[in-house]
Amino acid sequence: METEMSGVKIYPLPRLRALPSTLPLERAVRIEFEEGVPVLKASQLVHARIERLLAKERRAALSTKEREELDRYEEVDDYLSFVNRLIRNLMQLQRGEKP
Repeated sequence: METEMSGVKIYPLPRLRALPSTLPLERAVRIEFEEGVPVLKASQLVHARIERLLAKERRAALSTKEREELDRYEEVDDYLSFVNRLIRNLMQLQRGEKP
């Protein structure tokens, strides 16, 4: 549920129950700049693991452990998306733009 304060949308913080067991503690996230705004993205290493899980899911059912792992990656993605929106909106406000 999103709320609005002074014309700015406030999104609820995504729930992050746990990190995937295969998430590397180093080199898991990279920073890119898009139109002068820093954007956090999962590393190629993380994307490769997600792609392997998705490919396996297309061939056959994932094990319970693999399904949970994929769910955790989805939560991390939601979290990164939230942080990226927050950063983008704050930078737009600083520049006097409407988010």
